[in-house]
Amino acid sequence: MPPLVGVELIQTPVQLYRYLLRCCRQLPSTAMQQHYRHAIRQGYNSHSDEDDPERIQMIIQRAVKDAEWILEKYAKKK
Repeated sequence: MPPLVGVELIQTPVQLYRYLLRCCRQLPSTAMQQHYRHAIRQGYNSHSDEDDPERIQMIIQRAVKDAEWILEKYAKKK
């Protein structure tokens, strides 16, 4: 499954948070969506005090890669 439109425009943690929540809508079951929404919220809260711009970009890049991997994983099972 290709990433959602606008992935290259993600610059801030809030934009990443919203992007990841939109990705959750593509998951097949409601239980999976709730699980990943909870994980996204936890990750956002745990990194909310991060202020190093380089570290924030690393977190954004890793989160986008992880989201793409998860969407691919469940797309193959369909």
